[in-house]
Amino acid sequence: MTTLGQSEITGTKNVDSFRDSVDAVLWDMDGTLINSEPYWLIAETALMARYGHAWTDEDQAHCLGGPLPKVGLHMAQLAKHAEAPEYFADELVRLVAEEFSKGLEFMPGARELVDELRAQEIQMALVSASPRILVDAAISLLPAGTFGCSVSSQDVSISKPDPMSYLQAARILGVDITRCIVIEDSRTGIASGLASGAVVLGIPSLFTYPAIPNLRLRKDLIGLLPEELLEIYQSAHHAPNRSGEVT
Repeated sequence: MTTLGQSEITGTKNVDSFRDSVDAVLWDMDGTLINSEPYWLIAETALMARYGHAWTDEDQAHCLGGPLPKVGLHMAQLAKHAEAPEYFADELVRLVAEEFSKGLEFMPGARELVDELRAQEIQMALVSASPRILVDAAISLLPAGTFGCSVSSQDVSISKPDPMSYLQAARILGVDITRCIVIEDSRTGIASGLASGAVVLGIPSLFTYPAIPNLRLRKDLIGLLPEELLEIYQSAHHAPNRSGEVT
């Protein structure tokens, strides 16, 4: 008769415990899953230089997380409306796609966490305010089937910070959004995740965040395992008036 070792039994219990509490993990893309923000910065800087504007840290922070119409409008205003906001949004995506074609890398700890969740057969979705062409480029970096679905800005009528993207991902996966963990890095994305009703793990880089129910913060994803992710969910879900601090 074959028996399970203690580590195998513990691992099985951990998986069962996770699934008992959490239905799915919903990932943001830019700056959370992949280190794409430098590519956006290169493209934004180059595009605005054509119109004599030096792209600043303030511009980058304002546009972090999109959505694209907001970025296009900001650029059009800076360029004194030399082109329509839609032109700036489209041209920016074209330039970013060029940068993506040169190669992408994951944010520290992100690939490891994805692999751990995938190994435990935890449902995941990729939910982005970027257009489909960029979302598909990120998906191509991972084994087929890693994400049960993906939602781009072109798949919804209103993108982040509206919760529609995360609610749509939950519907496609057939899960309860309140039993989901959203992983985000921007104000726009965090607002979207919180408005959806999910527990949000925020990885802020360019800003600080006040204590908010259902929000927990971490400096990065390095060393984060599903077991700790479960603890983060449970601490927010069962104590909604507390908010974790960056550790």
